[in-house]
Amino acid sequence: MQTKNEKVIQANQLTKRFGDFTAVDQITFDVNKGEIFGFLGANGAGKTTAMRMLCGLSLPTSGTGRVAGFDVYKENEKIKKNIGYMSQKFSLYEDLTVKENIRFYAGIYGKSDKFIKEKTQSILKQLHMENEADKLVKALPLGWRQKLAFSVAIFHEPQIVFLDEPTGGVDPVTRREFWNMIYQAAATGITVFVTTHYMDEAEYCNRVSIMVDGRIDALDNPSQLKKRFDVSSMDEVFLKLARQATRSE
Repeated sequence: MQTKNEKVIQANQLTKRFGDFTAVDQITFDVNKGEIFGFLGANGAGKTTAMRMLCGLSLPTSGTGRVAGFDVYKENEKIKKNIGYMSQKFSLYEDLTVKENIRFYAGIYGKSDKFIKEKTQSILKQLHMENEADKLVKALPLGWRQKLAFSVAIFHEPQIVFLDEPTGGVDPVTRREFWNMIYQAAATGITVFVTTHYMDEAEYCNRVSIMVDGRIDALDNPSQLKKRFDVSSMDEVFLKLARQATRSE
């Protein structure tokens, strides 16, 4: 459940430069506990660079930031232990079984054998994958792999989970099922920070930010953004802002 007064991500003038190129340009925003926060932008807008700073993988050039209560400059390792991460490109080891993947990631976070055993059974039951526990991940349909990857990303009950285009390539029915899992996670207090290229998914977020050329040019709930730009869909909001971009990957 969203808690308005508890900020789990705080960025103030956060900036990342590579030589003369400013990839992320003084972005400022907060994310609340239990919020589903959409982080949108065209290719080259700076989303990935910003996310890497928030995940403790890249040091900012300037500005300040705290994630899960930890400083993005000095407490990178503590950030990593208190977040989950899922990428469309790589989240699971395909040559390990379903159960082996779960146990492997649980072990990274130092969970007890008792916790791992109980949580593994819970996940398999929730995903209706009891009969697939000993199958190699590469043998599973893409939609199943993505739902398993999400469950693994929040296995250790992190404060925040970062999802980088998690539903790319899956069918609309599976995408909807995946978003039901996101809602369930948010209801337990996990904050969901998600990037997506599907603008209909932006409608599912509590709030959405849209980056253009390294800046956040819009940040509000979907209804207010559509009202501000006098359009009927988030796709139209995105297109109006993306057309202002002057750079690309």
